[in-house]
Amino acid sequence: MKVHDLVELATRNLRESILRNSLTTLGIAVGVASLVAMLSLGIGLQQLASARLGRSGLFDTVVVYSRRDISSFDPGERRRNPNPANLRELDLAARREMEKIPNVIEVYPEVRFQVEVRYADQSRFTTVAGLPASARQNEIFDEMQGKFFSGPEVDEAILQAEFAKSLNPKPDSLIGQEVVLRYAERQALATEGSSASKADESPASADWGFSVVRREKKLRIVGIAENEPFGGWRSFARGRLFIPVDLAEKLNVVQAGMMRDALRTAPTNPSYMSLLVRVGGPPQVQAVQDAIKKLGFTTWSILDAARNMQRFFVILDLFLGIFGSLALAVASLGIVNTLVMAILERRREIGIMKAVGASDGDVKRLFFAEAGTMGLFGGVAGVTMGWAIGRVINFGTNIYLERQALPPEDVWSVPWWLVAGAVGFAIIVSLVSGLYPAARAARLDPVQALRYE
Repeated sequence: MKVHDLVELATRNLRESILRNSLTTLGIAVGVASLVAMLSLGIGLQQLASARLGRSGLFDTVVVYSRRDISSFDPGERRRNPNPANLRELDLAARREMEKIPNVIEVYPEVRFQVEVRYADQSRFTTVAGLPASARQNEIFDEMQGKFFSGPEVDEAILQAEFAKSLNPKPDSLIGQEVVLRYAERQALATEGSSASKADESPASADWGFSVVRREKKLRIVGIAENEPFGGWRSFARGRLFIPVDLAEKLNVVQAGMMRDALRTAPTNPSYMSLLVRVGGPPQVQAVQDAIKKLGFTTWSILDAARNMQRFFVILDLFLGIFGSLALAVASLGIVNTLVMAILERRREIGIMKAVGASDGDVKRLFFAEAGTMGLFGGVAGVTMGWAIGRVINFGTNIYLERQALPPEDVWSVPWWLVAGAVGFAIIVSLVSGLYPAARAARLDPVQALRYE
């Protein structure tokens, strides 16, 4: 039987029982719609999470630690690491080496410390965090009140909105005003006037340590940000008052890690608790991490955590696909029922076809063509319905977000491969459902079929 004749016969047979075939096709469409709607929601949430994290600058940053502090985040590597006493310090020399690694844009330390903030007659204790100039690209600064720092070492500050409200109920009025930071500065110990107790100390340990001096610094408030930069994922960004990181380094403020330095290093060779290495893009992160590990340091990036996030979304999409396919499985039973009923109604027609020379394969192909046609039309209609359901979900979600004073988001996505896959899946399910009816129709005895009725 020619393809043209096969298509013509299948189309004619579907038109003869249009109501029953339409209802079967509608069942397929509903199954495909539920599958597309659920998967598009999972894909949309994954794209939303990736876009948010990507815009935050988390995916292009590597956090570096000394193996003296953190040997590795991998238990296997921890067992292979040598004696901590022989490991490298995370100091200025190491920072300069990292800056020379290909695809590295900048390397800057984590600077985060406690201060007393004085404004007018008020005093507040809070956390100050240093931000690099590249943080200007972070999305929270797009809609901030005021502006970003005008230079790398300027005496300027950006306040987090909640902290700004604690200083003034009208935070807008703080922009352009001055605040005073009272902080603890680290100063090297004087080498003169050794005490008698130093006679008991070895030459290697004499005059180690530092003294702490209270200092004050005036800063002009230039901006107010609603949230913490980088979503608060980076520990150094968890602050309520932000200053340029170069200025923060210049202040030489006492930090928690400096107590460790006083015990094991000379004050002239301070080390960092951690360094942040920004690379050209996410594809270069792994190569930069490997290069830093070869220098003898521990690394961590959000991509390490993103692998777990990707695994979560794969499992989520799998479960959504399974539940979405249940309706399509029910629809496949409708296809079997429709085609079996068609066999009973068309026994005489099948007998005539076989009598004039149609083979069992021709009969099978005819019923396969009818099942495939229903799957094709049902798949196309289901994709359209699923797309419409997604639009409704997105519309309702944005209404809710607007009532919560949050920006609108696209929580669903229907990529082209999902459209093609859904239609193809509908056709395959329909063809599988047509296996039994087609085989049953092919086994009909033409003599018995012609005597039917």
